[in-house]
Formats: sequence, C-alpha cells, structure tokens
Amino acid sequence: MSKLFIGRKDFADFPEFGLENIAVKTDTGAYSSSIHCHHIELVEKEGVKAIQFRLLDPNHEEYNEKLFCTKNYKVKTIKNSFGGTEDRYIIDTTIVLFGNIYPIKLSLSERGEMKYPVLLGRELLNKTFNVDTDRTNLSFKNKQKSKKNNNENSNTI
Repeated sequence: MSKLFIGRKDFADFPEFGLENIAVKTDTGAYSSSIHCHHIELVEKEGVKAIQFRLLDPNHEEYNEKLFCTKNYKVKTIKNSFGGTEDRYIIDTTIVLFGNIYPIKLSLSERGEMKYPVLLGRELLNKTFNVDTDRTNLSFKNKQKSKKNNNENSNTI
C-alpha cells in the first residue's frame, strides 16, 4: 500500500472524543504524538487507577468541558522540545485523516502556549504518510471535496 502525502499542518477528527476539525501539526522531529489537555489527574475508579482529563483549552472553539476518564493508559518518559524529560500519560485512541481511521497513541500534554493543540509524531507518520512541508491541509481539502461530491450525488435524480 502506498503512503499518502500529508502536509506540515492539517485538521483531523478524534471520534472517541467527539472532536472534529482539530488543528494538527506534523512533527517529524518528535517520535510520539501529543494532544493538549488540562486538569490531568490520577484517580481511582472501582478500585482501579485511572486518569481523567479535559481536552483542549476553554478558549478553543471545540472545547466542550467534557471530563474524559480511562483505565487504559501508560506512563512514559518523553523528551520535550527543550531537551528535558518529563513523565507523561499515554492513551490509545483513533484519529481520522483522509477519511480513514488510524490507531494513534497520544501523550497528554499541557500545550496551552502552542499554536496547534495536536502534534503528529513519527510513530504515526512513518507507517502511513510522507510529509510534504510545502503543502498544508491535504486531509481537510480531501474531506471538503468528498462532502461536495456526496452533496452533488445526493441531489441528482
């Protein structure tokens, strides 16, 4: 199967979180992918440790104040962009790009000061995509084109 081209930035959907058209940036320098969240807290649910968190910032247009909780997580030491290390929670979820659903591991990170709430790292990119840094929004444009074609086809008799 040939790899799809993805640009330096795009928009993606995260169906398990009910999030659509979230800005993402490809980061070939990062191994893992990350998503901005806040109020990350280790809790106990039914005698089992879990993490709960809220995605995005309250000032983000897709912020919904929803509290997410999962028992399926790992803690991993991640090297940050400043060269330091920090322990982060890693969750398994899915991402939709080019109309396809891909499994993705996301580190939960406070990225409030960053322009893009999601970074896509090599762990996802290497398997499926070639990155073309001269291009942007390739998946989003594909999504818009598909919607337009579906609307045109549904209007024909």
